[in-house]
Amino acid sequence: MTPALEEAWRLLRIAQGDRDAFLVLKNAPHIRLPVACFHAQQAVEKALKAVLTVQGVPFRRTHELAELAQLLSDHDVFPPATLDQLDALNPYAVVFRYDDSEIETLSRDEAEEIMESVLKWANNIALAT
Repeated sequence: MTPALEEAWRLLRIAQGDRDAFLVLKNAPHIRLPVACFHAQQAVEKALKAVLTVQGVPFRRTHELAELAQLLSDHDVFPPATLDQLDALNPYAVVFRYDDSEIETLSRDEAEEIMESVLKWANNIALAT
């Protein structure tokens, strides 16, 4: 296994932990949407970075999902989530973590759908490598 593939699998394992946290928090009545969706955003971010790593595409340290997806698209690798979907999920990385208002850019179910599709896609790419 190459170092890039090892790093990609490491990122995907960590993304799986974020996925698991999201699923536990998703329907907990006392958990605010930003707290749950933070983990969905993190899972997607790590999955995108895993694919970038496998593809040998350098990327800067960032939480910007659309930027990561654009880097992939520039190399003819297309994530299953649209830029609009990624933009709706992205504020949960930083902005909403420090805001106590309930701004809903997407529902918990939408966050889950985006997260699951990106994780499945990233895992399939890593498996094929």
